[in-house]
Order: sequence, then structure tokens, then C-alpha cells
Amino acid sequence: MLKDFEMTSYDYYSSRRDMEIISRIVDSMKQILEEDKKEEQPLFLRISDNLILNIARKIVQEKKRTFLIGITGESASGKTVFVDNTIKACVKDKTQGIYTVIRCDDYYKDTSKELKEAGSYEALFKTGFSFDTPDAIDLNLMKSHLVALKEGLTVKSPKYNFVTCESDPDGDEKTPAKVILTEGLYVLNEGVRDIMDVKVYVFTPLEVIKERWYRRAAERGKTGAAADMQFADVNKTAQQYIRPVYQISDAVINGMVSQKYIQEITDRIFKALRDIEY
Repeated sequence: MLKDFEMTSYDYYSSRRDMEIISRIVDSMKQILEEDKKEEQPLFLRISDNLILNIARKIVQEKKRTFLIGITGESASGKTVFVDNTIKACVKDKTQGIYTVIRCDDYYKDTSKELKEAGSYEALFKTGFSFDTPDAIDLNLMKSHLVALKEGLTVKSPKYNFVTCESDPDGDEKTPAKVILTEGLYVLNEGVRDIMDVKVYVFTPLEVIKERWYRRAAERGKTGAAADMQFADVNKTAQQYIRPVYQISDAVINGMVSQKYIQEITDRIFKALRDIEY
């Protein structure tokens, strides 16, 4: 009887302490979000009900659990910029194993043979080939790597060359971490999103996306008619595969925010979490 009482008492005080810490995390996050709303270009455009509470509970009550965050948006919306600047905030904490990044772009299927046979990007696109549908990416391999990382295993992601369309299977080694960030066009695609703990959508106006996209396409060897043909396809496939994900995302962030501000607010979030002992 005494042993049962002691266990019950311990569980009660442990649970009570957890709830107090969760409440402090929620309050800190809400304060940061309220201040963000006052900015001319806020980072957070929408957050689903209970997201902050659910994250706080997982942080406190599932300390050893890997946290998988999927970040999507249209091509050139700012997904990579957001992730890279979030990483810079993470790096300020010198603890090892904080984050690992899996990029959907690395999982494009090798189409170097098709490009060589066509002779040019323009000729390849005239055959009906598209780089902008889920079929162009090995989502099954990407998902298996994400699951393995969540289970504490090390994986080797492929490396894709956007100029030659070659995929090198001997890419970068990815190690398990507390937070896994995965970003790309289809990381929240049906069949992949079910393993995500948090689903994030990056929203950017179409005219800005278009300007960014053409600038990046030129860097990848696509100009003139080839670029025009691919952007038309990008816009068409975004309507079918990407924009609908906006509605099911846990958070929508602003792709127009400066890199400096992304670093500032993410740094404040990580600092708030570090300052709370749990």
C-alpha cells in the first residue's frame, strides 16, 4: 500500500511539474508570436489551434523523441532560405545532435540519359517530360530515410546535379538528431506527410516566385524557351500538388521575410526553450 502511495504521489508531482513547464513554454511562444504580429512582414501568417501546446507537450513529456518538421511551398517560395537560417539559429547551441536536414531536391531521379538523348532542356520538355511532379522524385527512398533517422539510424542521402540531371547515390551522410528538418516541393505529399510531427507551408506571392524562379533557372542552365516551358509546368503542377497542402498545414510562414529576421526570431525561440529548465 505504501509503495502504491509513493508511486502515485511521485506521478502526481511529476505531472504537475510537467504541466507548469509546458505552460511556461506556451506563454513564451505566445509572447514571441504576438510580437511577430506587429512586424510589417511577420514570419508567421497562420498557426493552427493547439500547435504550440502540442509541441510543448512533446518537448517536455517525450524528451528522447525525434521531432520531424516538414516544410513545403511552391518552387522558389523560400523553403531553403527558411531552413538554412533556422539552422544558423540552431548552431548557436553547441550541443551535438540537435538537427539534421533532408532536402527533397536531393532525391530527384537520375534523368541524365533522357537529357542527353533529347539534346537540350527545351527538346526534353517538348517530349512532355516534367521535373515538377511527385513522380520526378524518389519519395519512397526519402521517406525511408526519414523513418530510419527517427529510429536512430544513420543514412546516406543521394546528391543531385541540376545542370546534368545526374543523381549520385554516394551523397551526404545524415545522422540522427533531436530535430529533423525536411524541406522540398513534396515533403507534405500524400504518402509522406503522415510521418511529420509539424507541417509547415511557406507562402510567397506568385509574382515574387516567378522572379526568383527565373533567376535560379538561369543558374541551372535553363533560359529562353526552355525556362518559359518549365515555369508554365511549375505553375500548373503547383496548382495540383502543392497549393492544396496550404489547407492542411499546421503553420504558414511568410516567404517574404528577410534572412536576418528569420535568424532573429528563430534564435529567440531556441533561447526561450533553453532558458526553461525541464
